[in-house]
Amino acid sequence: MNRIKTYVEGLDEILNGGIPKGSVVLVTGTTGNMKSALTYSILYENALRGKKGVYVALQQNEKNLSQQMKNFGWKKEKVKGDLYILDRYKIQEGLERAYRKRFMDILLEHLLLLKQSFNYEIVAVDCLSAMETVSDFRKPRTDVFKFFDWLRKLDATSFLVSEMSQDSSSYARYDEEFLADLILHMKMEAISDVKNRRRIRCVKMRTSKHSRDWHTLLFSDEKFRVTEVISETR
Repeated sequence: MNRIKTYVEGLDEILNGGIPKGSVVLVTGTTGNMKSALTYSILYENALRGKKGVYVALQQNEKNLSQQMKNFGWKKEKVKGDLYILDRYKIQEGLERAYRKRFMDILLEHLLLLKQSFNYEIVAVDCLSAMETVSDFRKPRTDVFKFFDWLRKLDATSFLVSEMSQDSSSYARYDEEFLADLILHMKMEAISDVKNRRRIRCVKMRTSKHSRDWHTLLFSDEKFRVTEVISETR
């Protein structure tokens, strides 16, 4: 099976070698768990190795996103030509010229044109709740189904960042967890009165065996790393 590697130490082993090529991956969790940073790092590390990617930023512009990721140590100039950032403002320029088209339709047109001109292998959309808002979903479940279906026709591996509320047991709002081929769930866990640890697990991965256990997610020296959860005193 062809796979896209995350290049996160420990995570590819959990995923039995990486993410099956062509999968639609849901990266979900509560706020503050570095979901966007982890997703961006996967595209960045692949771009460093010549695999082209498109990062769709719906909550901030390209300049702010690039600066934020530079703070993590990921410099845009290192992947120039292999990682393209498509922000909400670029998409809305097309929306202003269109007649009776929704934001989601313009986004899909952008991605299709980029597929033809840029021939990317990986695409990330950050995030689904922002797309729901700017697209004015009238039939959310139908629109989400169409969006997933369209992504599968791109011949690319897709990452969709999604927010979970603190008290929710559902990984997404509108059946995304059933439509996704793979789900990465991230959370923050208190290990003492003053310390927290980030955790990650693969909830679901079609067509392949994988570990469903929680693991510790660490970040240092510009790299993510996944380790076994060790016993820590509360």
